[in-house]
Amino acid sequence: MKDGFYMAAVPKAAVGADARAFLSVAAGERAAAYHRSFPAYTETPLCELDKLAGILGLTGLYVKDESCRFGLNAFKVLGGSYSIGRWLAKQLGISEAELTYDKLTLPQTKKQLGKLTFVTATDGNHGRGVAWTARELGSHAVVYMPKGSAKERLENIRAEGADATITDLSYDQAVRHALRKGEENGWIVVQDTAWEGYEEIPRLIMQGYLTMAMEAVTQLGEAVPTHVFLQAGVGSLAAAIAAFLTDFYGDQKPVITVVEPNGADCIYQTAKADDGQLHFVTGDLNTIMAGLACGEPSTIAWDVIRECCDYAVSCPDWVAAEGMRVLGNAAGADPKIISGESGAVTTGLVVAVMTRPDLKWLKDELKLDEHARILCFSTEGDTDRKNYRCIVWDGHYPAIKIV
Repeated sequence: MKDGFYMAAVPKAAVGADARAFLSVAAGERAAAYHRSFPAYTETPLCELDKLAGILGLTGLYVKDESCRFGLNAFKVLGGSYSIGRWLAKQLGISEAELTYDKLTLPQTKKQLGKLTFVTATDGNHGRGVAWTARELGSHAVVYMPKGSAKERLENIRAEGADATITDLSYDQAVRHALRKGEENGWIVVQDTAWEGYEEIPRLIMQGYLTMAMEAVTQLGEAVPTHVFLQAGVGSLAAAIAAFLTDFYGDQKPVITVVEPNGADCIYQTAKADDGQLHFVTGDLNTIMAGLACGEPSTIAWDVIRECCDYAVSCPDWVAAEGMRVLGNAAGADPKIISGESGAVTTGLVVAVMTRPDLKWLKDELKLDEHARILCFSTEGDTDRKNYRCIVWDGHYPAIKIV
């Protein structure tokens, strides 16, 4: 640890464990086929940042830009749409091969399903994806947001036709509130975290995220990454992508590092403890990375992370701000990427580690050198434009200077 940076090796799963089986390349192909059936589908770009890689002393740096995913400015809709689609298919008694947008929007399908309401808790991006999917498929959504959520994110969810409110609860409390409301009203809970007795939907959400990984490896082609950095809230995204890459690359699997904010680093705390227990972060979870402000790891995500990931890093908020500024102000001919706080933290960490002498210990531990080819995922755009401008235009959360 030094100046707010902490790292722990992720303890490996017991011999013979196979927690990642449901996140295979085959599962990614099925999820991608479903998403391609939507009229709004387009593949998001994988940006090759050659000039920045040269400045940092790397062989390559690639960033998957999710700001244009289904026009919703974030990747989360992949999980929400796929889990809802699979849940509907189960009610209809149709196979996954038959699961398409056209099938789900047929008049007779809607008549068979009746009026449905989906409920979730969210900091913004997941709820917007659930609301968009419910509207697209002729259903309704109710969304609860934790205290401190950006009003812009609230209005974006409402614009998709959902009933959405900002509560006075933390994220984890809002999740429990959504569960209670679902039970009371007969609504279908679509939550992107798992707990004992609630695992089917979270598994489907994680499978939905595989579309992003499927696109990325296809776009990379023969440029196999040596290192991948994945941000974590409850850990579902990190687990899904890590499992897919482990299956896809086999013996060439990259070093995979999970990245979290200091104020909500439940994956790091669990990895550091290495006692077989999940470790929660309580309190207000103060961080600018709203999408990562989760204090309780997903049970199924952690099982996958400990099988497929190598390190967990906890870092200060200025790292995300630095990443936002670097991506938004492209070097040379590199493409410009508008990345929000949660989206930019992985690139910000790479920049910090490769440029700061005080982080040489972290650079050495991760074995980052001139041979490294790095893959990051910018999971959201400027979903809170006011805060984005405060950081990128006005310089809020400046990097801590080296003493």
